[in-house]
Amino acid sequence: MNTRTYDNPVVAGFHPDPSVCRAGDDYYLVCSSFEYFPGVPIFHSRDLVHWRQIGNVLDRPSQLHLPPDIPASGGIYAPTIRHHAGTFYLITTNVGGRGNFIVTAERPEGPWSDPVWIDLPGIDPDLTWDEDGSCWCAFSGTQVARIDPAAGQVLEGPYQVWSGTGGKYPEAPHLFQVDGRWYLLMSEGGTERGHAVSIARARSPRGPFEPGPANPILTHRGTDRPIQSTGHADLVQAADGSWWMVLLGTRPRGYTPEFQVLGRETFLTPVRWEDGWPVVGPVEERHPAPAAWHPLAPEPSRDDFDGDALAPYWISPRDRPDGSWSLTERPGRLTLHATGPTLDRPGHTFVGRRQQHHDCRVTARLEPAPPGSEPPGSEPPGSEPPGSEPGTAGLSIRMDEAHHYDLEVSGGRARVIARIGPLRQCVADRPVPPGPLTLTIDVRTRDILPPSVIGPVAGPPTQPTGVAARGPDTISFSAGDTLLAELDGRYLSTEVATGFTGRVIGMYATEGSACFDWFDYQATG
Repeated sequence: MNTRTYDNPVVAGFHPDPSVCRAGDDYYLVCSSFEYFPGVPIFHSRDLVHWRQIGNVLDRPSQLHLPPDIPASGGIYAPTIRHHAGTFYLITTNVGGRGNFIVTAERPEGPWSDPVWIDLPGIDPDLTWDEDGSCWCAFSGTQVARIDPAAGQVLEGPYQVWSGTGGKYPEAPHLFQVDGRWYLLMSEGGTERGHAVSIARARSPRGPFEPGPANPILTHRGTDRPIQSTGHADLVQAADGSWWMVLLGTRPRGYTPEFQVLGRETFLTPVRWEDGWPVVGPVEERHPAPAAWHPLAPEPSRDDFDGDALAPYWISPRDRPDGSWSLTERPGRLTLHATGPTLDRPGHTFVGRRQQHHDCRVTARLEPAPPGSEPPGSEPPGSEPPGSEPGTAGLSIRMDEAHHYDLEVSGGRARVIARIGPLRQCVADRPVPPGPLTLTIDVRTRDILPPSVIGPVAGPPTQPTGVAARGPDTISFSAGDTLLAELDGRYLSTEVATGFTGRVIGMYATEGSACFDWFDYQATG
């Protein structure tokens, strides 16, 4: 008897809209990436529980063009990954770009092809094949069309096949065949607290589709479960014949209405079949594990930038121009060159990773830029004392251009800057010694008072009274051994910033150049 258990989420942090496929004993999972480059992170697992990122599907400009005017939460929506006849297929939408497209690969690690564009409306496209080898594409609405995936041509349809049970935004359809019937799995109710998963079936992809008798088959709306917003699901049959569902959910914290700061994450839950319909229980924080069990060695918390390429988890808003970063100018360091003067607008130099734990600590070593490392177009070397100080650089924890906290070093001083909607304020400013400097962002929930507590919060002078009593967490900023400020995390949450993404923490330069010797991310909860 299998007594192992696993903890949800199985892919933590901003990894929404999961889609999964199996190729033999291997599983591959992809997620939405929105305005970040590279796009569509891809993960590998042997047991559906332990996942490791093996790359990004859209990792070059010819595949993914996200111009500066793409707004936050625009870009790449809801990919679907499938393995058919020895080829991996991925279909997704560039919202604000040209729309729906397909890329293919012989190996999931890539390289993936350039896009084949498809003249179909909507978002959340899906791919499947029937017994005759015909390829069907379902998309939000919910509509279905027969297509030629190699040419991007629509051969038949689209047909309006089902509109769900009446919830808003019927979307995220996945069409698949089980025991001679076609099933249409879809989400409705919006991707917020009303999110739900429903099912219908038919004898043909063209319909007519019969709704399931127990719809929605999964929802946490109206409950006090710690996992909320459950939906946008995909199904996979394991090698042992069992069925599993991957889906997105959130883990809100703080006082009502609660705040989710990590974004929508990927969860796993078992599925059983009864009377020809899938049955899904509530998504628990801990579940009995699948029969296969292949744990992975933990990845290092620290990146010393010793490789010849950035690790696949590093992402940048919209673009990462070749001239904006380097691992070779100063081996063993990540060198950043400013491409824009502020984090408040697109076009800046930022390299970050998703926050994946409610309690975590990020530490990075900022060094003066080496002589001659100025970006193209800057003043020639020698116009300032070479290599004495970085330009303007530091660490930022961000939701978007209008919601971020920055720990910035410039001109011999360290500052903490809070950008909240239309307001921008320097909340701390201290002198720092010349030379290398360790910067720390610490996110903690353990000091948050329960909702019944009203009044000032005891703390150091840099902490405004009362700010953490009802928020999801406290974010503190230190330069060397000096605590500069502590800020309320609620302003870097989806409920305040809006949108579909979660927090990303990373390194930036907004003037001149800077080097980072290492970057360390550790869970502390």
